[in-house]
Amino acid sequence: MQREEIIEKINGYLADEFEIDPDKMRPEANLRETLDLDSLDYIDLVVVIESNFQIKVKPEDFTNIVTFENFYDYVIYNGKEELV
Repeated sequence: MQREEIIEKINGYLADEFEIDPDKMRPEANLRETLDLDSLDYIDLVVVIESNFQIKVKPEDFTNIVTFENFYDYVIYNGKEELV
């Protein structure tokens, strides 16, 4: 699967879960601010990742995730999806 396809899937899941316009999910945008995440929302975000991308998320994994680009890279390089 190509990177762009994976990003589209991620944005689709996030748009549904957090009821946000996918156009606001730009690579350079701040993930927490854009999705208006609080501590409980992070749990929802982890569930989305784990259930859709077969990734086991550790809390410390989020310390370096600031932007959507960081988040995309995390999912792509830690998930079972493979880039072609």
